[in-house]
Amino acid sequence: MKRREFMTLLVGAAAWPFSSPLLAPRAARAQAQAPADQAADNRVGEVATLQGTATVARANAAAPIALKVNDPIFPNDTLQTGANSALGVTFDDETTFSLSADTRILVDEFVYQEGGNANAALFTVTRGTAAFVASMVAQTGDMRIATPTAALGIRGTTGVVEVPEQGAAGEPRIKLYADADGHVGRIEVFDRQGARLGALTQSASAFALRLGAGGRLAAVPFQIPAQEAARDRGVLQRLLVSHQIGRQRAVERRLLRQRNRQLRERNLPREPNRQGPNNPRQPGGLRPQNLPNRPGGGPSRPPRGPGLFRRKRDR
Repeated sequence: MKRREFMTLLVGAAAWPFSSPLLAPRAARAQAQAPADQAADNRVGEVATLQGTATVARANAAAPIALKVNDPIFPNDTLQTGANSALGVTFDDETTFSLSADTRILVDEFVYQEGGNANAALFTVTRGTAAFVASMVAQTGDMRIATPTAALGIRGTTGVVEVPEQGAAGEPRIKLYADADGHVGRIEVFDRQGARLGALTQSASAFALRLGAGGRLAAVPFQIPAQEAARDRGVLQRLLVSHQIGRQRAVERRLLRQRNRQLRERNLPREPNRQGPNNPRQPGGLRPQNLPNRPGGGPSRPPRGPGLFRRKRDR
């Protein structure tokens, strides 16, 4: 072979992997993955369970987006469940909300740093039934839940907030229940001006929010009827399932972030986010049979990180 032909062949062989149409999709995914992983660092929670349909409205989205299990939740998201649906969301501190059908809630604020002293969270329930189990933000900082008429200070507990649709019959109700381990926390109730209306401190205790004389809001204690208590038990059981699933995910996210901080400090490549839509282990992820084939046959494998951290396979 002549020298000129040999050099031409050598240059072409060196350039082939970067120009091959077989590897172009993989390169495009790798380039797109970096901003996706960076955005995932801003998430404050994740969808743990979903029955039926639910959507999220975001400031940068023209229309509500359908939610799926493992989808991220960000500050200022408005979550909405459909008819005959239920949504479970767990936040980074393991606080979990379970939204019943036709419920809307806004994630106004969520700040959590493990070991920090400025942890804070604010959620607004504008319609429907939202059950919650509060975790580390409520224990170490300031957790609040707002309704159109009142604000609640949550002191590490399990509860149910019911807000009727505007113009519908009924009144907002606040209920306190024992945690799964039997611990009973505390819910303090304030009006929108900050005046304290009362506090719930016993399991299965409740307030109805009513307008009294002069249009002033009052928190009126009431005995939860047996039929309503039975319905609440079903709501709390669904909440417990979401909490058990979601808290495992929250621990994994904290470990991943901790690992990535260590890698950044050592100037090493970050671990990829394995909980996003490109994870073949998650619903909606790319499956091996849908990926382009490698030269020489066989499906391509999704790109892996340096292998210093692996998320356990879902059981």
